[in-house]
Amino acid sequence: MEYRILGRTNLKVSAIGFGAWAIGGDMWGPQNDKTSTAAINKAIDLGLNFIDTAAGYGDGHSEKIIGKVLKTRKERIYTATKIPPLMWPPPPSTRAKDAFPKDSIVQYVEQSLKNLQVDCIDLIQLHSWRKNWTDDTEWYETLTKLKKAGKINFIGVSVHDGLEDEALGLIETGRVDTIQVVYNILAQTPQKNLFPKALKHNIGIIARVPLAYGALSGKFTSNTTFPSGDFRSGKYAGNGLKYILSEIERYKKIVRTDDKEKLVSAALHFALAHKAVSLTIPGIRNAKQAEENCSIFENEKAISKEIINKLTEFTIQKIH
Repeated sequence: MEYRILGRTNLKVSAIGFGAWAIGGDMWGPQNDKTSTAAINKAIDLGLNFIDTAAGYGDGHSEKIIGKVLKTRKERIYTATKIPPLMWPPPPSTRAKDAFPKDSIVQYVEQSLKNLQVDCIDLIQLHSWRKNWTDDTEWYETLTKLKKAGKINFIGVSVHDGLEDEALGLIETGRVDTIQVVYNILAQTPQKNLFPKALKHNIGIIARVPLAYGALSGKFTSNTTFPSGDFRSGKYAGNGLKYILSEIERYKKIVRTDDKEKLVSAALHFALAHKAVSLTIPGIRNAKQAEENCSIFENEKAISKEIINKLTEFTIQKIH
């Protein structure tokens, strides 16, 4: 495992973190708790020390599974979770204090502490951000009080897909330590504005969805269907699936392989290649995925700089 410093937090985190949305069991189809537990344990065995979850993942179920596992482990594992806004997604005209009232923030932090079975949450994140909230400080003042009380260590936000520029003004205020953003071979726009500003202010970038919800693993085909309750059944339906498959064929030609494990490795290496990125958090549902994701630093899975550069050019015309 490779380790990096998470921006100005100075936390030494594993470059591969554990994305815990799917183990909540509410939007990725059926998920067995024993399988989830095995996945977390396997990842920790392989050196992973950062787990990202949210109060909204299975209405706290993801947090509870993580909490049960952490009580059995002696390793120092960093926990990151998120507070949901009262409306999802919050309309652009919504005020921050309406999306994240101080009482709601306190209640969610207290519940997450119980679910995770920890005395202090290493990183608390607002699960949404709008640029018109930059001058509203009530949420920050509330989190600062919780920080002084020893209930949280660091503060961050998670921005919606394609809306990463909404957080540019927030970075300049100095109120957050991290920004979580969708970043992968098919979604490279954070490179343009967000990453340079994050580097300038030493803000830790957490890259989520590095495998594009599984598409970059190469496992999708024209016959792919998703189980009941899996949100991807809408995202990758009809022309959506057809488009993504054509993009994956381009991807395979660049990395010169059809091997699913190598495709996963290439996608994760790409997400980590930009110097602004501290870690990436692929979703992990079982022990096999934990092993695939956490073993990408083995020599035979290394990706050349030439291929990384070609992958950077993959969607460059969509950025500039």
